[in-house]
Amino acid sequence: MPKFILIVGPQAVGKMTVGQELAKITNLKLLYNHMTIEILTKIFDYSKETFSKLNINFRTQIFEEFSKSDEYGLIFTTCYDFDIKEEKEIIESWMKIFEEKGGECYFIELETTLEERLKRNKTENRLANKPSKRDLEWSEKDILKSIEKHRMNSKPGEITYRNYLKIDNTKLSAEEVAKMIKEQFKL
Repeated sequence: MPKFILIVGPQAVGKMTVGQELAKITNLKLLYNHMTIEILTKIFDYSKETFSKLNINFRTQIFEEFSKSDEYGLIFTTCYDFDIKEEKEIIESWMKIFEEKGGECYFIELETTLEERLKRNKTENRLANKPSKRDLEWSEKDILKSIEKHRMNSKPGEITYRNYLKIDNTKLSAEEVAKMIKEQFKL
């Protein structure tokens, strides 16, 4: 049964880039959060309930189909507000899709300094893969605003999943982080 590798953390922490590197050194496929976001924002406003509903449904359908496949596993990257009960329920429902079919789930949390996130917000790879982030003034304001409204990293001991790893990747390359994940979970 396919594995489900969930990589969470705040905006511009490096989730997608780590996922790209992990996909290169394993047989895992990558679905980073903006792959669904960019499609839907061409049709629906990001702030509307319709966008959110479709984004969740789209991802859930992808996970349902992938969990039935003969693929090795899927990496999914996303932001996760630890203070919002509904977000926890959604994440757990996605993990359950894989677990119910005998798949193993892995929860990786990335954290880094705000200064590093603001630097990474402008990287060529990020801007190439996330067109909605190319308005750098808006994107930077969004990062700063989210700090006031959302808690994108867990508190010590808050996450109790069996396959859990928290990495401060401030001074680590995406390649180093991917190798750590691969080795920790023998992927």
